Amino acid sequence: MKVSEKISQAIASGTPWFSLEFFPPKTEQGLVNLYDRIERMAKLGPLFVAVTWGAGGSTAQRTLELCAMCQSVFGIETVMHLTCTNMDKAMVDRALVEAKGAGIRNILALRGDPPRGTEYWTACDGGFTYAADLVRYIRDQYGDYFCIGVAGYPEGHIENTDKDADFQFFVEKVKAGADFVVSQLVYDYGVFVAWERRCRENGVDVPIAPGVLPIQSYQSFRRLAHLTKTRVPEELKIRVEEVKGNDQAIKDLGVEHAVQMVGGLQAAGIMGVHLTTLNLETTVQRVLASLGMAHGSGITRGASSASLVAAPSNTASAMVPPDSGSLATKRAWDDFPNGRWGDARSPAFGSLDAYGAMLKFDAQGAASTWGRPQSTSDISDLFAKYVAGEIPSLPWSDEPLLAETQRIRDELLRINKLGYWTLASQPALDAVSSSDATYGWGPRGGYIYQKAFVECFVPALMFPAFLSRLQSASPRITYYASNMQGDFVTNAYSAQNDTENATAVTALTWGVFPGRAVVQPTLIDKMNFLAWRTEAFQTWHEWANMFSRESSEARFLDNMASECWLVNVVDNEFKNPDAIWEMFK
Repeated sequence: MKVSEKISQAIASGTPWFSLEFFPPKTEQGLVNLYDRIERMAKLGPLFVAVTWGAGGSTAQRTLELCAMCQSVFGIETVMHLTCTNMDKAMVDRALVEAKGAGIRNILALRGDPPRGTEYWTACDGGFTYAADLVRYIRDQYGDYFCIGVAGYPEGHIENTDKDADFQFFVEKVKAGADFVVSQLVYDYGVFVAWERRCRENGVDVPIAPGVLPIQSYQSFRRLAHLTKTRVPEELKIRVEEVKGNDQAIKDLGVEHAVQMVGGLQAAGIMGVHLTTLNLETTVQRVLASLGMAHGSGITRGASSASLVAAPSNTASAMVPPDSGSLATKRAWDDFPNGRWGDARSPAFGSLDAYGAMLKFDAQGAASTWGRPQSTSDISDLFAKYVAGEIPSLPWSDEPLLAETQRIRDELLRINKLGYWTLASQPALDAVSSSDATYGWGPRGGYIYQKAFVECFVPALMFPAFLSRLQSASPRITYYASNMQGDFVTNAYSAQNDTENATAVTALTWGVFPGRAVVQPTLIDKMNFLAWRTEAFQTWHEWANMFSRESSEARFLDNMASECWLVNVVDNEFKNPDAIWEMFK
């Protein structure tokens, strides 16, 4: 059934409705676990679900597979995102043919972001310059078979500073043949209500679903607000900062704010909402339960947080596998993802990467902030400036260092100047209070533990001696290392004599809380290390593309991608916080 018809029926009946958005996980195990999650969430009664499409078709096959499963196996009306950026006409045609073959009748037509490794989006063969061109093409090829949706931007698209002109482009996009609209997320329901009214006054009469993203964690909130440039109300900013060290409090605030958002929209007569899940489950369930919209789930309106949030168990598979145990455990085993070193088996692994590439500078901005590197000493100086707080970002990190880095800042400065270019790090902790303003997280009354950890690029000439030191310190030191060519070495094996398949999972951070199982939100294993490796090396090329292809800067940065090793070092002696620095000479 067409989504526009389902929305129209819900509007006519005055029934509140919701839809859910998922993204294709980076790993096969994550996809399998997402199927379990969607099967449970389907029982909540979404009007439809949507699945994102990676830039340039980078997730095309997995998106189609996920859409087909939702449509055919789980029986949920499914909207497939489709972008035309850096995709030629043949790729678009193939995607539409496969969508139709899978019984999918709903497409969200988007221009999309450029894929990683390219500076600019480019038009496809056949004239796909804007999303409106894709809408017209689908209409021309398939008539009314597909129900076509487009994106709307209540605060204007971030690339267009002329907001009035941007709005007119949106109106023209709808009139090109769109049947419904899904809006960019907003954190103030009044912004959406005013924009929706403006749409109606300008002849946009198709259903419009407001996008709402419940806050799941402090870092994801900061990152997504930064990427989308969405305005955050001052009161919400203050409240988020007040509880940023307490993951559960952040989630509670996220539920409260999302409930207020949806309630405000409903009070204004807007009865539907499109919820971005980030492939997580419990927070969305709590929002819908509080609103009385969780149909068929066994969850009742006003259910307490305690009854909806199980003790999370982000543990290695040998301890609590994600597909075992009670339903509550299945719902909550990845409730506390912690940066890119969460569990790679989680459906939410890599969630931030799914919603935008890392580099948002243009060429001029990149050169102004990061200079014009042509030697390894230039790179060492750049990383040292970042650690010292003299520049606000790196190509691999779009925000300043966290406060916890202060404890190890001097050592980070030293090793970056030596040529170990650090991408991530943390100090060792031994039973720090979970309420500590700098290092605490999770519920109050607990204790936090951390192993010292450093992730860095190491130039090829330095790598052999560095690896020798790491090997001599085993098993105290656990390491993972790989280059762009795919060479991989580690000493982390869970089974003796099986170095190919049985790599172990190393917990970097864990917490012990009253009445809960041990929570391990930060893990490192071969799967998540290699998933991040691809992006880490691609960023060198993305940075190189900020310069002329024939420039010495571009050649140097491309060479660095080819010659460096990415190395992850964990010191398992967390009671000896300074031992790890002996490795870096």
